[in-house]
Amino acid sequence: MIPSNVAVGLFVLTLTFILLRMRKQKPTFPLPPGPKKWPLIGNLYQLPTSFEWETYAHWSEVYDSDVLHVDAAGTSIIIVNSWKAAYDLFEKKSSLYSSRVDSQMVLLSGWDWLFGFMPYGNAWLQRRKLFQKHFHPLDDASHHPHEREYVHRMLRALLDTPEDFMEHIRHLMGAITLSLGYGIEVKPKDTTINIATEAVKGLAGAANFSAFLVNSIPALKYVPSWFPGTGWKKQAQIWRDWTLKMRDVPFEKSLRQLAEGTATPSLVTTSVSNLDESLDREEQLTIIRDAAGNFFVGGADTTVSAINTFLLMMICYPEIQDKAQAELDRVIGKGQLPDFSDEPSLPYISALVKESLRYQAITPFAIPHYLSEDDVYKGYYLPKGSVVLGNVWAITHDKEDYPEPLEFKPERFLKDGKLNPEVREPTAAFGFGRRICPGRHIAISSLYLSIATILSVFRIEKAIDENGHVIVPSKEYISSLILHPTPFKCSIKPRSDEAERLIRSISD
Repeated sequence: MIPSNVAVGLFVLTLTFILLRMRKQKPTFPLPPGPKKWPLIGNLYQLPTSFEWETYAHWSEVYDSDVLHVDAAGTSIIIVNSWKAAYDLFEKKSSLYSSRVDSQMVLLSGWDWLFGFMPYGNAWLQRRKLFQKHFHPLDDASHHPHEREYVHRMLRALLDTPEDFMEHIRHLMGAITLSLGYGIEVKPKDTTINIATEAVKGLAGAANFSAFLVNSIPALKYVPSWFPGTGWKKQAQIWRDWTLKMRDVPFEKSLRQLAEGTATPSLVTTSVSNLDESLDREEQLTIIRDAAGNFFVGGADTTVSAINTFLLMMICYPEIQDKAQAELDRVIGKGQLPDFSDEPSLPYISALVKESLRYQAITPFAIPHYLSEDDVYKGYYLPKGSVVLGNVWAITHDKEDYPEPLEFKPERFLKDGKLNPEVREPTAAFGFGRRICPGRHIAISSLYLSIATILSVFRIEKAIDENGHVIVPSKEYISSLILHPTPFKCSIKPRSDEAERLIRSISD
């Protein structure tokens, strides 16, 4: 039985925390609209814990506002549901909106080294600067050989065991990030990729801000693990074990290869070889380790989501596949594979890439921002200390920018057979302002080459079950930090004997 003095103490601690959060001078301007708030708990039990982006987009229609406010037991939450509001706040006022919330569950799960979740400051700047120095957008060509090699390997894997296509795609992106980040040559069934898969699953769970009360009431992290209702603490420890494996295992392997003289150029090996002897060695190694880990996290799951969406849509919209393959046959021909240099001549493929990013945004919510000072926007008061959520899904499903947003239509990005510069790019998929994903150019180039090469040699169709019946996919997605379609089956076969010979020739 719980000692009564402990129970009373915890209740008083929690109540005091809530009251202190609420004790502020009444602002001159009203808060943005939102659901009715209840005393003490605010909207705590009204907040959705799955597919939140869809609920918040609906609330924007209900309250006729692209900026909403909810209260989670004293934690102020601002939801940004339009590109205009996101641009005004995250871009124009980036000095106020560039820090991060201390998401307690993320920290308890061991992700304090992930600079995507770090508050704005020196530690974040050091890691992001190193990342951008090594993966500069103007130096894309240096990464292309790695991407090309592993995409071609994926083609052979799809030819040999097409039923394992989801595993092959995950292996592809894990291999690219391990090669570019650590100089590690990845073999089939590499356990490091499995570690990343488990770690990112944990991150997706921990990052669901409204799913864990400790995020709204940080004092709960001090509750002992034996206290009823603290199963989340045990879960955090399980996730933490995977997190640290993901951070340390590839980094240590890369350092061993460097010491043995077998290392290849990568973020880790190049940076370690050029340490500044006038600075603290261990601190520099920590920054390198964290920057590489961020790249591994970013590439291990995000582009996988977009490629799986592409495959699912090819099953559901065969006429789109016909148009894409007709363009490839006309521009590239059937005896060779498309390459990066062909992209400007493939506008329909480029539109297909953009629509694969827009249709179900990789990350439907941007990682929460933190408002560092009181602000006023559109006559609404936005309190200092608020959690600010950029609703990527709402932005990429805005009917004004993307008519019929629930339909998969690459043509929306085209006009007279060319890319239409008047249509908004789906860059919201990579975040906002100073916090936009620094590796987005690599994600986009890998997505382009994957889509173009798969379509050039394979036909993707609905699978047939053992009774000869067509399997119709559901088009449903799993609610998570990173959106993935529910597992589905499909038929992936070479378009011709010539296509099969081409695949075998590049992998033999």
